Amino acid sequence: MYEYVFFDLDGTLTDSGEGIINAAVYALEKYNIEVNDRSELRKFIGPPLQDSFSTDYGFSEDEIEDVIKTFREYYSEKGIFENTIYENIQTVLFELKNRGKKLVVATSKPEVFTKKVLDHFNISSYFDYVSGATLNNEKIQKVDIIRDAICKLGITDKSKVIMVGDRKLDVLGAKENGIDSIGVLWGYGDLLELEKVGPTYIAEKVLDLLEIIK
Repeated sequence: MYEYVFFDLDGTLTDSGEGIINAAVYALEKYNIEVNDRSELRKFIGPPLQDSFSTDYGFSEDEIEDVIKTFREYYSEKGIFENTIYENIQTVLFELKNRGKKLVVATSKPEVFTKKVLDHFNISSYFDYVSGATLNNEKIQKVDIIRDAICKLGITDKSKVIMVGDRKLDVLGAKENGIDSIGVLWGYGDLLELEKVGPTYIAEKVLDLLEIIK
């Protein structure tokens, strides 16, 4: 019986790919990096921007702050709203609240943007707490974001917590915090990525969450 349900945002609650990819293209173009295949930028959806820009495009520590600032120039004005909520997500949130669950957003997206997205889709009221990244990079990794929520909510029995997310970092962050997880297949991860890290459950469709979370 789970009491707390933690949700990732991008690729789990909303399909935010268009806006994130457009912002990444915008930032890379400022550095004269041409993107020939936009699908390659799907890897930006989920992980911290610092990791994607440094690992995939070789930006140095000195360059990261500026390239992320450029990314956010586009994202904060346009990209944040190039976004759709997945079908049946509101049904799931409504039903879970009806069951007495406490719902939490645990995302690597900065909290300020996360709250704007939740307000935009009129789902803020479903959530008891939002744990997101900080703009000053003090808290950006999923393991720390999940830990923050656990601490702030005063959770002592971790068996009553489950993390829902579409990428391996959601599952690994849950494991490192000693909680169960659901890997979902409607987002930007895939079955192979998720099976490699071993979530407690895998959900193919949004409504499957209601069968798993009792």
